Amino acid sequence: MSDLLTQLNGGTVPTLELAYMLTLAALLPSIVVMMTSFTRIIIILSFTRNAMGVQQSPPNMVLVGIALFLTLYIMSPVISEINEEAYQPYKRGEMTQEEAIERMTVPLKDFMLRNTETATLENFIDMSGTELEEDPMDYSLTVVVPAFMTTELKRGFMAGFLIYLPFLLVDIIVATTLMSMGMVMLPPAMISLPFKLLLFVTVDGWELLFSGIVAGFK
Repeated sequence: MSDLLTQLNGGTVPTLELAYMLTLAALLPSIVVMMTSFTRIIIILSFTRNAMGVQQSPPNMVLVGIALFLTLYIMSPVISEINEEAYQPYKRGEMTQEEAIERMTVPLKDFMLRNTETATLENFIDMSGTELEEDPMDYSLTVVVPAFMTTELKRGFMAGFLIYLPFLLVDIIVATTLMSMGMVMLPPAMISLPFKLLLFVTVDGWELLFSGIVAGFK
């Protein structure tokens, strides 16, 4: 950061390069959401909280923080490759900015293609009118990114459905028990909440959830 400020104060950073850096900084949140594992993680965490019936615990800030750090953990090999193959050579002046940006997209595209369903990718290829390529890496980001996002949404919602099942079973058992006892005026959700929390804590739910999320990425 200090090197950047020194270059800016000394006027050594070209105007066009500064515009590129500012644009990249502005697009960084969108890149994190659309081109990393963040979307699937935050969807799964939200479904888990809703399935347990605790609407505000953990708070949204905590869920986003967990999702960001799990994303950093999952994406660390990709980040390391970008640093070694693109940023460090660019920093040493061995390549132009355009070449560095092109190299940066390669590890991200490889990660997205490894986690994108083939049928989904082919669907977006057909919709875009793009010719079929032997190497999927030859497809542009305008095809790969929406295919990856669609796959992530699908897998996130499927994981949410599977997470809901055991908690739904607890709700059904509690509601049936209350009805058989004639306690129809007592809200089943109030009684089932402690049992769902006990179930989640007993099976070490958070550790199982996090390990399952990490294992779900290739």
